[in-house]
Amino acid sequence: MSVKLLYFAWVREKTGLGEETVDLPGDVKTITDLIDWLKARGPEFVSAFEQSDVIRTAIDQTHVPHDAAIANAREIAFFPPVTGG
Repeated sequence: MSVKLLYFAWVREKTGLGEETVDLPGDVKTITDLIDWLKARGPEFVSAFEQSDVIRTAIDQTHVPHDAAIANAREIAFFPPVTGG
């Protein structure tokens, strides 16, 4: 399955990527599976997803929990919580 991944804020800074299109292995079924697969790609992804519990995710521009299925997703976005002042 081919899917576009978008990375925002410090996730983008740590991965060095704003976006990429990847072919996911068949055993990647949920956001959690995807994060685990990304971490296996290298130290930049380990660093970016070190605090994966605070990273928000959207599938096709709809916020989803990490246990959400990614079947038929066209776009998956990762972004840390927004802070402001």
